[in-house]
Amino acid sequence: MKKVSLLFGIHMHQPVDNFDEAVDKAVKLCYEPFFQTMLQYPKFKFSLHCSGWLLDKIKSEYPKLFANMQTLTKAGSIEWLSGGYYEPVLSSIPAKDRRAQIKKLSNYIKKHFKVKPQGLWLTERVWEASLVSDLRRCGIQYAMVDDYHFLSNRYDANKMNGYYMTEDNGDDLALFPIAKKLRYSLPFSSDGDAIDSILEYQKEENSAAVIFDDAEKFGLWPDTNKWVYEQKWLQNFVEAVLENEKIQTQHYSKYLQKNNSLGLAYLDNCSYSEMGEWSLETEAALEFKKIQEEVAPYIIKGGIWKNFFIKYHESNYLHKRMLYLSLKQKDFDRYSLDALYRLQTNDGFWHGIFGGFYLPSLRDNAYRYLLEIEQQRAKEEISFEFFDIDKDGYSELKVLTPTLSLLFSTKNGAQMVEFGSLDTLFNWQNTIMRRKESYHNKILHVEQKNKHENKEVIASIHDRNSKADESLKSELVFDWHAKNSFIDHFSCEEFTLESFQHLAYKEVGDFANKPFVLKNKKFVRQGGIYLGEKKYDAKLQKRYSFDTNAFHLKNRFTTAYTEKLYFAQEFNFHFAHPYAVTFNDKTVQDGLRLHDVDRLAIQDDFTKKTLLIRVNQKCNIFAFVLHTVSQSENGFEKIAQQISFVFITDFVSDLQLQFSLEVHNV
Repeated sequence: MKKVSLLFGIHMHQPVDNFDEAVDKAVKLCYEPFFQTMLQYPKFKFSLHCSGWLLDKIKSEYPKLFANMQTLTKAGSIEWLSGGYYEPVLSSIPAKDRRAQIKKLSNYIKKHFKVKPQGLWLTERVWEASLVSDLRRCGIQYAMVDDYHFLSNRYDANKMNGYYMTEDNGDDLALFPIAKKLRYSLPFSSDGDAIDSILEYQKEENSAAVIFDDAEKFGLWPDTNKWVYEQKWLQNFVEAVLENEKIQTQHYSKYLQKNNSLGLAYLDNCSYSEMGEWSLETEAALEFKKIQEEVAPYIIKGGIWKNFFIKYHESNYLHKRMLYLSLKQKDFDRYSLDALYRLQTNDGFWHGIFGGFYLPSLRDNAYRYLLEIEQQRAKEEISFEFFDIDKDGYSELKVLTPTLSLLFSTKNGAQMVEFGSLDTLFNWQNTIMRRKESYHNKILHVEQKNKHENKEVIASIHDRNSKADESLKSELVFDWHAKNSFIDHFSCEEFTLESFQHLAYKEVGDFANKPFVLKNKKFVRQGGIYLGEKKYDAKLQKRYSFDTNAFHLKNRFTTAYTEKLYFAQEFNFHFAHPYAVTFNDKTVQDGLRLHDVDRLAIQDDFTKKTLLIRVNQKCNIFAFVLHTVSQSENGFEKIAQQISFVFITDFVSDLQLQFSLEVHNV
């Protein structure tokens, strides 16, 4: 009888140092019941990848679950796959680091489960041919990508029932195409329909139905715990597979050993189809979605994963800081090296269905690892570097004092883009812009319709109805410049809290998002004041100086315009608890107005620090908590990202304003 081999695999991952309650929820709703169920069916062979950090956390805090995984491995049920220990996108980190992370996880698996992984799970299925040589050097023989990788390169859709061989510089690797139909079917369809979907791959002798997907679908995603365990979808599915004479469960490595390939394949840089949409800029993503619905999904391709570094300059900055530190690793101790690998975790660099980049806690964790390394590199004397650290063609000034890690951009108005505390390992400049995302149209143009009409099954998060709360419309303000600190605004009209918060002021200068040059220790821009059709020449000089726990700015602005202007020096500071932070003993809450002050004391309850800003003349201060609206697997989320505030004064022709920013223990 002609059988189809079911190559069934799951991937377990939580962001490194995720909240304990989030991990506990995943264990209770998903991981524990999954392996408890599978213990009843040791003849069901499946493959497993678990990121190293999560695996070690399970070992230390959930020993019974870890023991169940060991039992299933010893029984021959589980085949283990390797990957980057801290779940990086492998193509986004240096080759030396990717090999080290793969070997770290493989060695952990060998130590605790007595098996050596031969296959590898590609984080987010991000494929680049340059990975082949490094994977082979780590003893990896095969990996999984999506069938979309092949179909978008015009491979035959009827030949996705096995594996292909690829090579790079003479090193070869087997690639299994994961079936999108099975990804969307398991566990969201009935067990009978799932079996039918598997049997569709029974095309010829030795065919395989390939499925490898998030374990979290089996209990953690919305509505799935009740469906998979209480209503016994997993149990019914496993029993149906084992009872079906046309299906045999098999490990990838065994299938590879017993069957020839479908041929040779060369694939371009690619991830799964949805990632191609998510990585595009908003307008391009909307157009892409529209066109894709009119043609076969694999005919029109979206962007590649690295486009997120273009879409989110804050992500690019964090990534390039990682690359900078990786080049310094020959001087690292083992703690700094581990911090580097943790910094390479993928979750905070991008955004799709899950919160990712928009979750401040993930970015906070990344900056903590970064600052752990800088803490070890700091000297008693203040150090300076001036080079293009974020690879955008403009140089930055990097300053490392014994207690602070700072960076200032020439591209963006001589603004501060990093403000890290080396003793608290917290970056107060972990701020982001409010951007328009393609899914904001669901809020701006409310149109609710659930694709899934069958009430007897559940919807995947890709098909769920994300209910748009019209009250979120007021939060959809989109910034026109990066939200750093020491941003220079000029207007011919008075600023108000409302005009600042909603970008309703009239900007007449060209200094807030334009390049400066650094010469003679000063950042300088020859710009202008623009009123009507006329430009009035203007010049802004910004000079920073530094102490161990403080730094200072001298602004000197001159213009040929001779009428009154209003100046606003904008700051954006990130706090773990923005609603608890006080400005001169007052919380910001729904907005804050302070008048005629030359001293602002910001009390941060999380870091136990006071940020003291002094200015050489009385100013008005306006502040508000800046929110973003992003989507997640649970719908839309309004997230407090930072406190945005301005010091405001007026002047005629010439302005000399001086700021000091000191960091004190509370």
